[in-house]
Amino acid sequence: MAKGLTVWKDSSDNTVFLDADNAFWGIGPFIPRDALSLYEKFKSRLDREINDFRFSQELSAVYINPTDRCNARCPYCYVPLKARINGHSMTAEELDFILRKIKNYFDGKKRKPVIIFHASEPLLVKEIVFSAIRQYYRYFKFGLQTNATLMEKEDVEFLKKYRVGVGISLDATVVAMNNRLRPNAQGGGNFEKVMSVLEWFDGYAGLNVITTVTRLNVGNLSQIVKFLHKKRVPCVLLNPVRLTQKNSRSLKPDQDIFAKNFIKAVDTAIGLSAKSSHKIIVGNFANVILAIVAPTARRLMCDISPCGGGRCFFTITASGKMIPCGEFIGLKGFSGGNIFKDSIPKALNSEAFKKIRGRAVENIKECGECVLRNICGAPCPAELHALGTMYQKSVFCEFYKKIIEYAFKVIAERKEVLCLRAEGLKNLNYQYSLR
Repeated sequence: MAKGLTVWKDSSDNTVFLDADNAFWGIGPFIPRDALSLYEKFKSRLDREINDFRFSQELSAVYINPTDRCNARCPYCYVPLKARINGHSMTAEELDFILRKIKNYFDGKKRKPVIIFHASEPLLVKEIVFSAIRQYYRYFKFGLQTNATLMEKEDVEFLKKYRVGVGISLDATVVAMNNRLRPNAQGGGNFEKVMSVLEWFDGYAGLNVITTVTRLNVGNLSQIVKFLHKKRVPCVLLNPVRLTQKNSRSLKPDQDIFAKNFIKAVDTAIGLSAKSSHKIIVGNFANVILAIVAPTARRLMCDISPCGGGRCFFTITASGKMIPCGEFIGLKGFSGGNIFKDSIPKALNSEAFKKIRGRAVENIKECGECVLRNICGAPCPAELHALGTMYQKSVFCEFYKKIIEYAFKVIAERKEVLCLRAEGLKNLNYQYSLR
C-alpha cells in the first residue's frame, strides 16, 4: 500500500482507496501498479493543488441583499424575524454605488464576477434590482434567489434575456405542506405562484429550485424530484435546514432518515435523466461528485474547508454591512465593515473574515483524522458558531458520510455523468497521463 492511502468501503461494499490530503482515489479490489506509480509521482503536486484551491482562491462572487424585508414567514429562516418585518431596503442610488465599487474592484481581473441578489426577498425592490441588471450585465454574471410570489411573466422574460441564474424556493409538492413550511405574512404560501412561474420558465437552463429539507418534508424528496422533472426543472438543491437561528432547530431531520431519502431522491433523478430527453440534477449531490472526480472544479463553496465565506464570496446586507456569508446576518462579531465607507480589501483582510478563513478542517478534532475531510469540508461555520463553537464537526456529519459513500458507489457504476450539468461534465476530461 502506498503511503497516504486509506482503504475503506462505499455503500455497496466496494473497496475504495483514498488519500485524505488530496482526494486521490481508486475503486478496488486493488489499484494497478502503474496507477500507484502515477499516484506516487504526482502526490506532492496533488497535495499542492488541493491546498491552493482551499487557501489561495480569490474573490469571485458577491451576494447582495437589497432589502432585509420579506413577504414570507418561513419558520427556519436564518434572517431574524424583526429584520424581515421592519428591516432596511436599499435605494437605487445605494445599489448603484455598491455595484460601481464592486466593478472597480474587479477591473483588470480575468474572471467575470458573479452578483447574486439574495435574502430576504429581493423582488420587494424589483425595480432597482432589474434596473441594476440592465445597467451592469456587461460587467457581471447575475443570480437571483426568490420565493417567486412577486414574479410576473414579463419578469421571467427579462431574466431569460439577461441570462440571470434564478433560484426558486419550493419545499413540497403538496400545497398544504409547502405552505406550512413557506407561509406568507397573510397565512398562505407560494405554491400556486411557483407553479405558474415554472411554466413560464419552461425548462430554462439557468433555473434551480431550492428545497430546504426538514423533518416535515424529508420523506418526500423523491416526489419532489419527480414533480420538478415533469416541470422541466434542470436542477434541484435538497439543502439541509440550517440551525443558525433557534426557531429552526426543532425542524432538523434525523440524519439516517435524511440520508436514506436523499439517496432515494438521487436514484430517482438518475433514473429519470437516463430515460428522458432532459436531465434533472440534484445540485448539492453533483458537487459531492465533483469533489471526488474533479476536486478543484467545485463551485458551491460550503463543502470545502475553509468554506468560501469571506474568501471566494461575501455578503452585503441592505444597510451595507459586509459579512463573510448571509448565514452570519443574525450573529454578532462578523462584520468586516460597511461598503458605504470601507473598501472591499479592508473587509477581506478584517479579523471577522479571517475568523472564517481560519477554520480549517485540520483544526477540528473530530474531522482532522477523517479520511473524507477534504470532500465533506465540515460545514457550516455560522451554524456551528450559533450552536457553541465553529470548531466542531457538522451537525449533519453522519449524513455527509453516507452521501459520500453513496457517491463512490455511483462512480463505481459509471453513472456520474447523469449527476452533473454540462459545466460539470467538462471537468471529467481532466487527467494525468500514465506515460
